Amino acid sequence: MPKAPPVSRYYDVSRDQHGQRYIDVHVTGLALLQNPLLNKTTAFTREERRELGLEGLIPPHVSTFDEQKERTYRRYLQVGSDIDKHEYLRALQDRNEVLFYGVLEDHLEEMLPIIYTPTVGEAVKTYSSNYRYPRGFAVSTEDIDRIDGMLENVSVNDVRMIVATDSSAILGLGDQGFGGMAISIGKLSLYTAAGGVGPDKTLPVELDVGTDRQDLIDDPLYLGVHHKRLTGAEYDEFLDTFVEGVASRYPKAIIQWEDFARGTAFRVLERYRKVIPSFNDDIQGTGAMALAGLTCAASMKGEALTDQVFVVVGAGAAGIGVAQAIRQGLVADGLSADEACACVYVVDRHGLLMHGQPDLEAQQLPFARMPENLTGWTFAGEYPTLHEVVVNARATALLGFTGVPGLFREETVRAMLDATPRPIVFPLSNPSSHVEARPADVIAWTNGGAIIASGSPFPDVEHAGQRHPVGQGNNAFIFPGLGFGAVTARAREITDAMIMAAARTLADYTLAHHSGHVYPPVSELREISIRIAVAVARQAITDGVCAQRSIRGLNDAALEAAIRERAWLPQYLPLHRSADAPE
Repeated sequence: MPKAPPVSRYYDVSRDQHGQRYIDVHVTGLALLQNPLLNKTTAFTREERRELGLEGLIPPHVSTFDEQKERTYRRYLQVGSDIDKHEYLRALQDRNEVLFYGVLEDHLEEMLPIIYTPTVGEAVKTYSSNYRYPRGFAVSTEDIDRIDGMLENVSVNDVRMIVATDSSAILGLGDQGFGGMAISIGKLSLYTAAGGVGPDKTLPVELDVGTDRQDLIDDPLYLGVHHKRLTGAEYDEFLDTFVEGVASRYPKAIIQWEDFARGTAFRVLERYRKVIPSFNDDIQGTGAMALAGLTCAASMKGEALTDQVFVVVGAGAAGIGVAQAIRQGLVADGLSADEACACVYVVDRHGLLMHGQPDLEAQQLPFARMPENLTGWTFAGEYPTLHEVVVNARATALLGFTGVPGLFREETVRAMLDATPRPIVFPLSNPSSHVEARPADVIAWTNGGAIIASGSPFPDVEHAGQRHPVGQGNNAFIFPGLGFGAVTARAREITDAMIMAAARTLADYTLAHHSGHVYPPVSELREISIRIAVAVARQAITDGVCAQRSIRGLNDAALEAAIRERAWLPQYLPLHRSADAPE
């Protein structure tokens, strides 16, 4: 068997005679200090400083890892705005990855809103103006024909997890052009911090097919290509070429498609999910996250998921993804497919989705109603409005994925009280400035009856002397564990059953450890992700898509032990100078 290539052109990971890991480095001196995957800054031992040509280049004190984390966190607390905190952490990541993840792991609940939603939305918008340091892989219409050679420029040789975006629908912000690279970087930070995927196994990708934002095209400081977006056959050819290039350079990689516009998102997912192992977090991750929260919310009411009537507002990637997940959950709980669809109402800009509306897309059709389905309904216009759907359907659960702030009005939320004393209200749009309703308002409108979760973090609500927890419906509860489980299994495909396994595991964990809550605290994200990874890997074995032979025969305890052992931790490894390192 031929020897595997080194982890990177700059280093390789080996084991000594006692089985302990260490790093063979092929660079020394300033070049080593400029590599964030190798740089320990002030924590290099005296022996490493002498051997690796670092003496005189860093302060003389040898810091412990805890000292470094304390110094870094103190400085973090001095930074003012959230976006400045984001930039501070990103600069740290570009300088010293292990220290970045060490600090992030220690303060994950505090820092998650900084490195991810909602602050990452501002980082996306200001990406070109705040650009500092190269990170990730960017391929554009100007060079897609050279992608094989470009991928060879990436220094790491064993990428397992890719987040790729075309930036056409970033969060609730729409087309952000090249700025979408920030969301790919942010998400992969969580694959490592929460999921355990090593940072040198990840690759953020920007697929720069242009932008339809004329202000960006006209801005001389904009860093992307200055033309309108590719569409149709040209767009498909671009993505085909990208997928072929990735499959050749990184045959074990999994792709997470991120923030594609709604029609494109479903088409890309279906086009490639059996070509290269891949999933769409906006569709499938959001669906799994929402289903888990709804399961817990129903349990808080003393009811089943099948007792609820759902209104999903927003028929884009997230909204339809959630509607699909609810349908799958209802079927798993005993309903037929038709019965499940009858419990889910999807509302978009025209009102209730109905056959005959203009521009209905294929993924929306299963949730479109026929006029005969509305017998006995009362509504004023051609199609029922959101409020009319809530009233006529007697909705017990209302979920928002529109990015329209304030869309859930008081009269609509109050109308849910006619169907249930404890309405489930999930305004899940990001960032927080785009939320459909403020949690405090929803609690007040329902006199404390609502069970609520939001997409971005909001504080718990005090009402009438009681504290009402506000769950954070964050995809970060799903995608790190889903990705790590799929990576561990070397899954040939990300199946629907693997997604559902992630949802069930999140719900089961919350019900077991945090009764009375919709979601667990973010501080437990690492443990949740490991458990999801175990469930996903087990489902991959069951579905026959696990290519990692060494785990196929393991029982549940052994599989969990193997995944915990494989999870990357922020720890410095000893560095040794390779024989071929420059003098």
